[in-house]
Amino acid sequence: MSNVARALDVALPLVFGTYLVAVLGYLTLQVAFAERARRHTPAREPERLYPTVDVIVPCFNEEPATLTECLESLAVQDYPGHLAVHVVDDGSPNRSELLPIFERFRLDHGFHVSLLPHNKGKRYAQVLVIDKTDGDIIVAVDSDTMIAPDGIRHIVVALDEPSVGAAMGEMMVANRDENWLTRLIDARYWYACNQERAAQSRFGAVLCCSGPFSAYRRSVLEKVLDDYVDQRFLGRRSTYGEDRYLTNLILQIGSRTVYASHARAVTTAPDRIRPFLRQQLRWNRCTYRDTLGIAGQLPRLGAYLVLDAAMQVLAPLLLGLSALLVVSHTALAGTSSLPWYLAGFTVVATAYCGYGVWRTRDPRFLRFALYGVLHVALLIPNRLWALLTITDDRWGRRGASA
Repeated sequence: MSNVARALDVALPLVFGTYLVAVLGYLTLQVAFAERARRHTPAREPERLYPTVDVIVPCFNEEPATLTECLESLAVQDYPGHLAVHVVDDGSPNRSELLPIFERFRLDHGFHVSLLPHNKGKRYAQVLVIDKTDGDIIVAVDSDTMIAPDGIRHIVVALDEPSVGAAMGEMMVANRDENWLTRLIDARYWYACNQERAAQSRFGAVLCCSGPFSAYRRSVLEKVLDDYVDQRFLGRRSTYGEDRYLTNLILQIGSRTVYASHARAVTTAPDRIRPFLRQQLRWNRCTYRDTLGIAGQLPRLGAYLVLDAAMQVLAPLLLGLSALLVVSHTALAGTSSLPWYLAGFTVVATAYCGYGVWRTRDPRFLRFALYGVLHVALLIPNRLWALLTITDDRWGRRGASA
């Protein structure tokens, strides 16, 4: 037996065993805390007074049909309190196509429209509206997102407790039936919201209130707005990842962030591999960068949050290394032990799928196991590239932020 084969005989069980124990233990805790958070979510809305709300929709080069759907969903909100919608066109190259849409919603529904001469980025568009309005709650909505008719009402209820500074709603995929990729992304979004974010919400520390649909208490935003606009990383102004960084700032001043499962929305997902990988590259860079930014605060937020942040980074690395060692061991030593390792991967895949199947009673969540194949083949290399190019904000950027 060669030295390489002997080294693999030692390394593979150690790495693979660590992966199984770490991931299965982490998933068990995640599901338990997600269920606790779900039980603490009120099923009925109490009698109450509703705060005033300003909704901000930054728009840059959006497809006219998609923008129309977004604004139509806001026009039919059943929010009982005062609701104002502000649309900011951030220097769109296709503005001539969008102007009739802006005019229609301005005249028919009283939406406020701002037309910026040049692209300045999502943060600038948001701050422009925040500075000239006075609503108690700010709701951020992306221009490719459609909100359920009761979505804003439910997300505002999640901010009832004064200690809560921000809340995010459930995000699913609007075009999920388009092809196999959008179906897998839709399942991934479900788990990201109803398992990952829900478990974090149990501790009042959702680590990323997603940009497409989140709500913020104005009094909290005003404390962090300057830092939000002027985010820098390694001395350079950051031009992406607004939502995760803003969540960090809110947690750092002692406010809580929560997940509002009854506040539902759908957003458009990439339907081809290349745009999907560009999106994931940008998101992964944000995750690494802003996890570093919040790392010092995690022990204060709770031991589970430390574990959660660590596993977001370590689990993919352990999975990728395990898969590489299994392939190498099989090539050198044959397939005698391969079934055991395949069985281990199957157990993990089943554990990932299990909560979705049990919670929704929908066996289609079993196909989420295919996301694991996509993860190993494409997303883990994508994560490594994101780590190596963490300061590069050119690829996948949609408009400036500075």
